[in-house]
Amino acid sequence: MTGGTGQAARHRALRQRARVQARLRSFFEARGVTEVETPILSEAGNTDPNIESFVTRFDGPTGAGRAERWLRTSPEFPLKRLLAEGFGDCYELGRVFRNGESGRRHNPEFTMLEWYRCGWDHLRLIDETVELVQYLLQGEGMSAEIRRFSYGDLYREVLGLDPWQASESALQAPLRAFGIDPQGLGRDDWLDLLMTHCIEPWMDPMGILVVHDFPASQCALARVRPGDPPLAERFELYLGRRELANGYHELNDPLEQAGRFDRDNAVRQMRGLGEVPVDRRLLATLGQMPDCAGVALGIERLLMHLAGVEAIADVLAYAFDRA
Repeated sequence: MTGGTGQAARHRALRQRARVQARLRSFFEARGVTEVETPILSEAGNTDPNIESFVTRFDGPTGAGRAERWLRTSPEFPLKRLLAEGFGDCYELGRVFRNGESGRRHNPEFTMLEWYRCGWDHLRLIDETVELVQYLLQGEGMSAEIRRFSYGDLYREVLGLDPWQASESALQAPLRAFGIDPQGLGRDDWLDLLMTHCIEPWMDPMGILVVHDFPASQCALARVRPGDPPLAERFELYLGRRELANGYHELNDPLEQAGRFDRDNAVRQMRGLGEVPVDRRLLATLGQMPDCAGVALGIERLLMHLAGVEAIADVLAYAFDRA
């Protein structure tokens, strides 16, 4: 398939999606990982300052709880609650929603695969994530060369920069040609811009690249491993030049997690964004969650690679502007 939003092309994309999702389910069934479904609407939202959620209202009986409800941006929190109950290895394949993300490569609703492995760390989960992506590629007659770097080694390999030791002016230097306004940008912003503007174009357009052990300041919901420097135990997997999956050795310290939620909301207030209610049910059970690793994978990004297209509309039945 070479692209296009005509009816025949979209129908081919839908059939390919069905094949991929069937293979995905067979992959996890063979490994004893159970498919579950969790709520799409929640009393809590996602505090991440870089993600905006859709909000709606429930007009039924007040005894049903908070009227304001948030459409999930991922199934992460309820899946972790299941893990804390002792459910065991599980995954969810379903729709998630992000407000304001619409364009050639983004749709406000899309499909996410997320799964968790008890007793694993992020490095072991990298291997399974690579196995899954290779399995799905092979099912469509494709293959990919795999490269694997620590975060620090990747920046040294491609840019000759140490992401921990380099000054901010040294981080900015490769980006001067892009005319980026530096107002309000910090060290992590420059590192992210180096990834998107300089490192992603260097990546093999048909390969798999895994980056692991990020700066502690980019920990999100991952554990931080003490050391010099301390490292966030997370990874990202790129398929071609698109980030496909983001995984963590999961934090299960409720006090630390509450602090991260509070810091997120502080950043949101500083940026003039609304404060988001945190998931108190998650915090109440997080201390019982077993040591585990989890990862989220964007299905449309995988399908775009398989189909050889650049527009997300080419792998959807109907994109947002036609929904």
